[in-house]
Amino acid sequence: MGHHSINGRVLIIAGSDSGGGAGIQADIKTVTALGSYAATAVTAVTDQNTLGVHGVHNIPPDFVASQIRTVLTDIGADVIKTGMLASVDVVNAVADACATYGPRIPRVIDPVMVATGGHRLIADGATSTMAKRLIRGAAVVTPNLPEAEVLTGLCIRTLADMDAAIDALRELSADAVLLKGGHVEGNQITDLLITKDVVERFEGPRLETKSTHGTGCTLASAVAAGLTQGLGLSAAVMTAREFVRDAILTAPVFGRGHGPLNHVHAIAGTSK
Repeated sequence: MGHHSINGRVLIIAGSDSGGGAGIQADIKTVTALGSYAATAVTAVTDQNTLGVHGVHNIPPDFVASQIRTVLTDIGADVIKTGMLASVDVVNAVADACATYGPRIPRVIDPVMVATGGHRLIADGATSTMAKRLIRGAAVVTPNLPEAEVLTGLCIRTLADMDAAIDALRELSADAVLLKGGHVEGNQITDLLITKDVVERFEGPRLETKSTHGTGCTLASAVAAGLTQGLGLSAAVMTAREFVRDAILTAPVFGRGHGPLNHVHAIAGTSK
């Protein structure tokens, strides 16, 4: 393998997944596998496995903010990545801490709202606070279609709906929106990377798999790792999609529900 130096620092602000497939565990594994350094501020501890979320224990917002402050004032970060932020108070605490201790650090915002198994992970009202305080000015926000529907108030079920939502998504005022098309039926999946003037399309075949737990967390963290390493956004998205695809194709069959991905395929040299 030769000698590898760690390249770039990502501060991940998200919830823990006891099953290890999604959340902060997926984030740490992804950032590490891609050669960057992962630090964390834990927003919630969940009791979950591949079958679903059985319980959520939220960390007090001021303690979430303390974790961010303590990491940024010592280790620092090149990119901040957010995942599960369950309440208005925690969104505000995160936004305040980021503004105070890392105002110029690019943000990758994964607007996590519902777990793969269907469990709702965010309170009403927290979404609009997230849009105002974290998505506005972010380097990129990565909604799936249900999340994009909540953020825009539009119905987004087809590829035509995705195209029709572009202007509304631009109005969220992030530098870029990566709209993930996995919920559109069909054998092809199209993701749209929407910036101020350009829409770039990424297409690939749908993979028939039950190993879908943590795909959103993994994709956003892979984008964050790419950005810390100086990749442009388009290249970071391309690399991240490839990383997720290979992680699905080599996924272990663990658990009886939506199984985890193989986050270490690149390190372990697992053949595709």
